[in-house]
Amino acid sequence: MTHMQVLPASDPESIRFAAEIIRVGGLVAFPTETVYGLGANALNPDAVARIFEVKQRPSFDPLIVHIATRASLGLLVQVISLGDHRLMDAFWPGPLTVVLPKRESVPDIVTAGLPTIAIRMPAHPVAQALIREAGVPIAAPSANPFGYVSPTCAQHVFDGLGDRVDLILDGGPCPIGVESTIVSMGGAWPELLRPGSITLAEIQEVIGSIMQASASLAVIAPGQLPRHYATRTPVTILAVQGARPILHGHERAGLLAMLTPGHVDERFSAIEVLSASGDLREAGRNLFAALRRLDALNLDRLFAEPCDEQGLGLAVMDRLRRCAVSID
Repeated sequence: MTHMQVLPASDPESIRFAAEIIRVGGLVAFPTETVYGLGANALNPDAVARIFEVKQRPSFDPLIVHIATRASLGLLVQVISLGDHRLMDAFWPGPLTVVLPKRESVPDIVTAGLPTIAIRMPAHPVAQALIREAGVPIAAPSANPFGYVSPTCAQHVFDGLGDRVDLILDGGPCPIGVESTIVSMGGAWPELLRPGSITLAEIQEVIGSIMQASASLAVIAPGQLPRHYATRTPVTILAVQGARPILHGHERAGLLAMLTPGHVDERFSAIEVLSASGDLREAGRNLFAALRRLDALNLDRLFAEPCDEQGLGLAVMDRLRRCAVSID
């Protein structure tokens, strides 16, 4: 990485410089507690257009807008329901995105022409400092080429986007490592549009029953496309942990293991363990980085072990299914 493109987020001067770039219509990659975001002034349609251009992101895929205070909602949102307020009270700042009816002043490019806007108040101190210093809401999808594995450190951003970004704020590895949970309260029933580290059970404790979005629905929030978070190397999800997949000929394969394997399977050229102890939060934090390391080895195939779809396991399996080409 070069000093021209990457600055330490711990330096207040870096934050001030990054905020000025945002204000004048530039792009800044910055850390959140989930993944690194590629940020632009959400109220500047030309700046937001650069996000789509740099990521090669389709225009029908809406962006999440990041704010630092609840007072900013007045700029962006028409009305907030009682359920929305309850979710914000419980989980903001944090890794929860709420879909709300948008104001006319929000550029259509941010919301892909939809009448709703996805909003999050991140907890990461760098993200908070950048938004406050910039003085504008920041639209920011993950800072990577569209459809590829999300970035959880500054090097991932640099590897994927390089000098197409005006500045990368290096705040170290992201502590959660999977994207935010997305909830919509706009329909007849609350709906979970994307699972994340705030779990279904935690949301139900706050607002009661909640539907899970059907895969056949139109895209109304980020991360809903059936093929997403994908490696270049084809990924197959194994039926159960510890399964022995069939390898063909001289196929070179890698394994993404949920736990340390009970025995070393020498057929695999590389093995990445997400959590030796089976801790789902550790597995989520390591997921994207482990996939990137396996993908960099130029193997023929990758196999991924499944995990129990409880708590954060629902988010981990959601990302793996969207990454995978098949299930064995």
